[in-house]
Amino acid sequence: MEYDDKAKFAAERLLSYTKDPSGWKVCKKSNDVVVSWRPSVEYPGNVYKGEALVNGGLLKVWECLKPIPNGLRVKWDSNVKKFELLEQMTEDVSVCRTVTPSAAMGIISPRDFVDVIVVKKYEDGTISSNATNVLHSSCPPQPGFVRGFNHPCGCVCIPVPGEPNKTQVFTVFQTDLGGLLPRSVVESFFPSSMTEFYSNLTKAVKSLKDF
Repeated sequence: MEYDDKAKFAAERLLSYTKDPSGWKVCKKSNDVVVSWRPSVEYPGNVYKGEALVNGGLLKVWECLKPIPNGLRVKWDSNVKKFELLEQMTEDVSVCRTVTPSAAMGIISPRDFVDVIVVKKYEDGTISSNATNVLHSSCPPQPGFVRGFNHPCGCVCIPVPGEPNKTQVFTVFQTDLGGLLPRSVVESFFPSSMTEFYSNLTKAVKSLKDF
């Protein structure tokens, strides 16, 4: 199936981005957050990688990041306005629509994205959410939104040996925002929004009761 193949490809790509150190250039550092970039091989733009240690156990952090309808992420992530399930293929593979608000003082208008998403769990305890763009018959481009396209992207939560209350979190974004946006706007938006992402994630994790 096309969706399964694309989901598998996205997961493999995402893991390789977190493990391959070559070619990355740091573009923003804030507290414990490091954001790097390098040219994408998927589309004529950049891939951005964020990395930070988040205070909170892995399951607590993952609870904030889980790609599910009515999940916590819509509540704390300022770049996610709506998250809709279009089709559930298996327990771990789904097709979803994400709506983002306007950004950069209105220069970037509201976007929507349709992606296949797969959740992967690895033997060392790592959990990842992996996504890439797909077409879905139930969700053609809609009035009021510019259709954007995510190339292999997502979040990876990695346990820290000897530190049960800390989680290493990688984020990878390589997004064709669509529309006729100046390159300078895009290149300034992602590093800043990713730094804000980690700040908001840390607050969300801290606010969760232990479980």
